[in-house]
Amino acid sequence: MPEIPVGANGAFTLVVAPEYLANRFKDSILPPVLATPLMILAMENAALNAIRNYLEPGQSALGTAVDIRHIAATPVGQRVTAKAEVTLVEGRRIVFAVTAHDEVEEIGMGTHERMVVDLRRLTRRLEGKSSPL
Repeated sequence: MPEIPVGANGAFTLVVAPEYLANRFKDSILPPVLATPLMILAMENAALNAIRNYLEPGQSALGTAVDIRHIAATPVGQRVTAKAEVTLVEGRRIVFAVTAHDEVEEIGMGTHERMVVDLRRLTRRLEGKSSPL
């Protein structure tokens, strides 16, 4: 695996669609704002984008931990941009500082970890977990 440098960064942008709202995604009693899991999805994609060019063919990086605060609500139609920066690399484990902003303000921040994996090995392991019906 090529060395992933501390400071490598990436971004991911989404436009808040009706299906991303907390009141549709989770519970109809919630207000029509971006659901936290979708903000985290954007942060995870930003993290993967930060390291994608350092991965060898046949490798990817799976999310293993999130510690996120969702601090402001975002309505439908707003553009959300998540950013990630590598803060620590320990072997296959990579730690990121992540943030998300809508068109007005910061809406979330925290840390996220990913683990570099060999996709063929992972596929074999998953096949071993599958049971025929």
